[in-house]
This record gives sequence, structure tokens and C-alpha cells, in this order.
Amino acid sequence: MDVLLSTRRPGGGGKGFFGKDTVQENPSITPANTAQDPHVCSRCADMGRTCCNLTPGQEELCFPLSGIEMDRIGDFTGRRGWFTQEPNTEAFLGFMTKLFPGEEHLVRRLFHPRKSHYRLATLPDGSCKMLGEHGCRLPREARPYYCRLFPLWFSGESPMALAGNCLAVSESRGTAALLRSMDMSRRTARDLFSRLRMAWGLPPEKGMENVTIRLKQD
Repeated sequence: MDVLLSTRRPGGGGKGFFGKDTVQENPSITPANTAQDPHVCSRCADMGRTCCNLTPGQEELCFPLSGIEMDRIGDFTGRRGWFTQEPNTEAFLGFMTKLFPGEEHLVRRLFHPRKSHYRLATLPDGSCKMLGEHGCRLPREARPYYCRLFPLWFSGESPMALAGNCLAVSESRGTAALLRSMDMSRRTARDLFSRLRMAWGLPPEKGMENVTIRLKQD
């Protein structure tokens, strides 16, 4: 499955980012220069369906957005209709715990089952509202960490591929080749992953003390 995700506050409830649970139908932004994307990602976008699409009806499996990621997108777009609220369903929590094995208790504290999170808004066909004709209309530095890292992920210290149907994955033999294809070093990928964890409310490394949770308790 292709995936997208977002949260204003980890597990936060209440009204949507715009004071309601709907998004504008036709927001517009100036397309980013997609030449900054890795060549393989640009080719994938030109071929049609990309990782910026999800299966309609599976929106709850889209990744969450943190407040800092939403603010960064808002600074570039003007905060018009790019996010939507999604309940923390069991399917969503199951997806999140698969991303962070061994940290289920922490995930469920950050994304309480009776609350909700924010994600990127999608169109009826499942495509991200940020997706343009030739790829994402956001510059890379303004995109969510998950999007910047995809299809890479980390299990312990070892990078891995999340999606077998990704063009970069199918054309690469091994992780080193995939990193080169994504114009990314292992160190850069690891840094992005740590930043993603912290943005979503987890410690930068599995097993470290979670300062966010501790501060809330204090």
C-alpha cells in the first residue's frame, strides 16, 4: 500500500486545524522545482501513480503530521486546506506500531485511541493535494519527514525499504544502491529518521528516555 501521514499534536483531539473537520476543495500553491527531486522520483511521477497516492477508503493508514511539519508547510503554502483530521483508529494504531516495533505502549500514549491526529489532505482518487503533474509541489525542505525519507526506514541501526512497489526500490540492488538512487547518504537518512521520531513525539532513538512524555507528566 502507498502511504501518506500527519498530526497537529501527537494524539490531539478537538476541532480541525482550520476550526472544522473539512478542507478547501481547490487550494492552490505555486509548484516547486521538481528538478530538486532524485531523478528516479521525477521519472516515477511522470509515469503516473506514485507514493503520493493512497487507496481510497484507506485514509486512516496515512502517516500523521506533527505541528512543526504543519507549520513548515503552512509557511510555504499559506495554510490553505492541506490538512485533515483523522481519528486514531485501531487500524491506524496497528500501522504505527508496525513502524515502531517494541514501542507500542509509547505509540498508544502519543496517539490515544479516543483522540485524533492530522494528516495530509487527499483528493477523492487518493492522491495527495500537494501532488502536481510532475511530482510534489512543495520544495523538499518543506515536505513532511516521512515523505523526504520514503521509501527508506530504519529498524535499529539498519536502513530498510518500506515499499516493494517503489520504482527506486525495484531498480536498486541493496540498500547502498537505494541510498544513491535517492541522492541520500546513510547519515542523512538516519538524521531524517531521528527528526521524524522527535517530531512525532518519540525519543530520537529507540530505548532513550522520552522527554516529551516526561515533561507532560511533570
